[in-house]
Amino acid sequence: MLIKKRHAVISLLLLASASFVSTHALAQEKKVVKMVVTAAIVSDKGMGIYEEMARYFSRKLSWDVKIVSGLSYSEADHMLDTGAVQIGYVCGLPYIHKFAEGKYELLAVPIMVLKKGTYPDAQGYENAPGKYYSYTIVHKDSPLKTWSDLKGKTYTFNDMESDSGYNLPRAKLISIGAKGWNYFSKVIVSGSHEQSIRLVANKTVDASSVDSLVLDYDRFIKDPAAANVRIIEHLGPAGIPPVVISKKADPFIKQPLQAVMLNMHKDPEGKKILEKALTLRFDPPNDKNYDDIREYEKKAKAAGFVDFKK
Repeated sequence: MLIKKRHAVISLLLLASASFVSTHALAQEKKVVKMVVTAAIVSDKGMGIYEEMARYFSRKLSWDVKIVSGLSYSEADHMLDTGAVQIGYVCGLPYIHKFAEGKYELLAVPIMVLKKGTYPDAQGYENAPGKYYSYTIVHKDSPLKTWSDLKGKTYTFNDMESDSGYNLPRAKLISIGAKGWNYFSKVIVSGSHEQSIRLVANKTVDASSVDSLVLDYDRFIKDPAAANVRIIEHLGPAGIPPVVISKKADPFIKQPLQAVMLNMHKDPEGKKILEKALTLRFDPPNDKNYDDIREYEKKAKAAGFVDFKK
């Protein structure tokens, strides 16, 4: 009888120990969520802000949120398509394509702080929440003042999958009667809005059209290249680069992450991070916000515009 009792006690102790180890292991295992950044609300020089944001999400959710950057639009799209990364800041043009394919879902829409008058040649966002612009820029000392002046000049854009770099300028070209990029004497694909700004600032090319959020941020941090360009026209407004979630992502991450993002501006720590990114808050998903991008693309196809060929 005594032996049986001992066996029972030992069994209970082993069971309790196994339960403790299992619970402890689960507590130590954090959910890993990867966030890719391509088109974004700050320039490359503000990448540290995304790292801060990732750490903030990690603390709030007890997850391990990691930033993935330095990818082209197509590379980032592929990773989101396959679920290799779960969430991302992407351009509105790839978003409308991937939404139509059932591969992306909106997570949140950034609302920006900058007001009209902050810079004499820049637009503000107070009357267009959830929108941004494509800024057509020239060197600050350039005599060029309008798109008519750009005919026969040299030009650069960042990527064919960019709304502000490609889709909106294409719509502008159509509006002035151009049928293709041969409106310019030479066109260079720069690879990034930051590089487009540098190429204009050092007079390698005459003009470019860049993401307003990138130029706003570089001006805010007093970047030398940004100080050497001037805006001659604002194209848009159009739906701002959104935060999306891959349809291949774990469905259980969406709601808690979205709740943290939508309430970030109410938390002193979160608000401080948003302020660094010139962001007021995140708004709930609204796919109709991106109908203007769809319309610009639709008009280009209807007009028979000849797309750029490398």
